[in-house]
Amino acid sequence: MSLLSRERAALVVVDVQEAFRGYASFDGVASSCAKLVQGARILGLPALVSEQYPKGLGHSAPELGLEDEQRIEKSVFSAARAEGFERSGIGEHGRTQALVCGIETHVCVSQTVHDLLGRGIEVHVPADAVGSRHTLDYERGLERMERAGAVITTVEAALFELLERAGTPEFKEVQRLIL
Repeated sequence: MSLLSRERAALVVVDVQEAFRGYASFDGVASSCAKLVQGARILGLPALVSEQYPKGLGHSAPELGLEDEQRIEKSVFSAARAEGFERSGIGEHGRTQALVCGIETHVCVSQTVHDLLGRGIEVHVPADAVGSRHTLDYERGLERMERAGAVITTVEAALFELLERAGTPEFKEVQRLIL
């Protein structure tokens, strides 16, 4: 595994939707995912946002601050198996790293991560940008992804890896996101 790179990484935001707002972890996950979305914009990373059955679970939370990010609707749990994912630019001569965040750690996030790992993509998962309804599911989900080869990180660590250095205009913008 290597450090995240602007040239190789893409952001995948999995199912941060209205139906999950009642989860104790929701506000923190939505806030952390929003930082990653904004950071991806600042750093020029492509971003893909999935929504699991939005007719029943609602659309992405407005806190994410989505603008032109590519969105896909899905009924499969893994975003990597959803129609439209191939346009993300991840894999197949495209981006070779994925920074994956969202809900639920042990289901849609985990299945997305496992599929990407199976395709030879290096996956980084910020522990503070994923969540589940139950703590045990969150913990086991992270544990399973790490055992499978994913790098468990944090939002701040991931953004600073992507920045590589201080003293740039991007550094000041990203620093504002996390302070």
